[in-house]
Amino acid sequence: MDNYLSKNTIIFLLNEIGLDETSIELGIKLSIKNNTPLPILLWSYGMLTIEELDKLYSFLFQKIE
Repeated sequence: MDNYLSKNTIIFLLNEIGLDETSIELGIKLSIKNNTPLPILLWSYGMLTIEELDKLYSFLFQKIE
């Protein structure tokens, strides 16, 4: 999970996806508690649509290359 969570990821969720800080904080806490990757957790709890999840993963995979 640490590989996916960075300051840039949080900024992307805030600015590009439009999540509010409390949703991101809740998602981080739940992903740690449930040992689930943050993007999947946000999607499974309805905080992201499938299109937003795809956009987030595209952003994350760009950072790997």
